[in-house]
Order: sequence, then C-alpha cells, then structure tokens
Amino acid sequence: MESLELQDLSFRWLDGGVTRMDGGAMFGVVPKPLWSRKYEVNDLNQIELRTDPIFFQLDGKNILIESGIGKGKLSDKQKRNYGVSEESSIEESLQSLGLKPSDIDIILMTHMHFDHACGLTRYEGDELVSVFPNAVIYTSQTEWDEMRNPNIRSKNTYWKENWESIAHQVKAFKDEIEVLDGVKMIHTGGHSDGHSIILIERGEDKLIHMADLMPTHAHKNPLWVLAYDDYPMTSIHAKEKWIRKAMDEGYWFLFYHDAVYRALRWNSEGEIEQSMDRQK
Repeated sequence: MESLELQDLSFRWLDGGVTRMDGGAMFGVVPKPLWSRKYEVNDLNQIELRTDPIFFQLDGKNILIESGIGKGKLSDKQKRNYGVSEESSIEESLQSLGLKPSDIDIILMTHMHFDHACGLTRYEGDELVSVFPNAVIYTSQTEWDEMRNPNIRSKNTYWKENWESIAHQVKAFKDEIEVLDGVKMIHTGGHSDGHSIILIERGEDKLIHMADLMPTHAHKNPLWVLAYDDYPMTSIHAKEKWIRKAMDEGYWFLFYHDAVYRALRWNSEGEIEQSMDRQK
C-alpha cells in the first residue's frame, strides 16, 4: 500500500479495483498520436484507470476520498465493457491498517458515477447494504439530485444499486462545504453537473483532488477533457482556474484513477517537481 507522508498529514491508497476504458473516450477530441505519448495504451485502445480510494485521518476521523469499483456487483458483461480486471479489496486494505469498514467516519464523493460509487454498497444475500454503515457521505446537492433522477444520458452511470441503501447517510451541499477544518469540497460541474473537487490545507500541507476534471496526470492541459464530460466547457474553465492556482501555490495533486502516479507536484512552469509513483 503506497502512502504519501507529509508534515501534517498521511495519505494511503486502498485497493479499489482496476478498469480499462477507451482511450479515445478518455481524451475526447485530442488526437491519439498526442495523448498516447503521455499515457500508455493497449492494443484494444484501452488505458488503465485505477479506482483506488484515498484514506487519511484528521481530527480523530477516518476519511475516504471516493469508494472504489465495488465487489460482486458487476455482471460479466459490465466487467468486459469496462475492462474490469480486479474488483475492490477495500476490507483487506483497511484490515492492514487495523481498521474495518465500520470504522470509516467520512466519505468525500466528488461525484457518484458508478466507478466512484459502486464501492458504497454490497450484496448481503439478495439485499444491498451499506459497506460503510457509520460514515457520513458528502456530495453536492446537484449530484445527489441527478443520482436519484438521472436523465437519458446519465442513467447509464447513476445506478439505484449505488444509492438506495445509503440515502440516509448522505449529506448534500450546495456550492461548497468545509467538512473539517481545512478540508473543503467545492462544486465545479463539468464532468457531471454536480461534480466537485477537494481542497485540503492543514499546516504546511496543501493538496487538491481534481477527480475526473483531471483523472490522470496526462489530462493537465485544460483543453484535454473527456468525451464523457457532460459540460466540457465548464470542465475547461474549472481546470484553467484550479490547476493554475494549485501549481502556483505548490499544491500536491492527488489521483484516484492514475495508473502511473499516486500524487505529484508541478511547479509554476508545469514541470514535475515531486512525485509518488504507483508501485506496479
């Protein structure tokens, strides 16, 4: 299990599963000869995308960012379509830290697409139950509303199996919320209408999780947005604002999907200054 040890905080990446999605969809209108120089692609034109929740502790709370791809919830067809080669082993990851899923106090959900939210519930016989029964689950009100009432496009990624049994745990916010001192969720829209990012500032530590506005380090260019984005121009404007701020102010970027880096820092010129690679 990789960990990022900073002065005031420690982050650990749990084993949330692996997907392989179409590279063209993940880089939108960017030509393959450009994006394939920056991110490895296989013979099926798929790129590896982790779904690994990020765990940290603060003010006596056990906190997760995202929830993983889940376990035992996807059909064989879904696994094939989404290139799922590994499902979540969150319980085992937590056990190595001396914790159980019931010990998680807070889950920060940037959005509720299936590859982020499947890990919130599991089957107990024929019934779906909460994986983290004692956690408060934060997401934006816009995201929560669409999760429960998806449109003709978004119904393919917002599944009732991922929300019905955890509805009583959800705390939705409008524009932004400070979940704990120095931990903010900010609604940006873009990838989904309710998409949010996470800012963490404690002591000398500054970090940002851009979620699916920048799922991998190769998406740093503000114009490189996903074909999956519902509002691409909103994504572009949000990336221009937050990536520039984070680079200028020395933030660490945390990644949920990146198969190469767990976290990194770019300098103001866009050069990698520090990084933590994923162990393969």
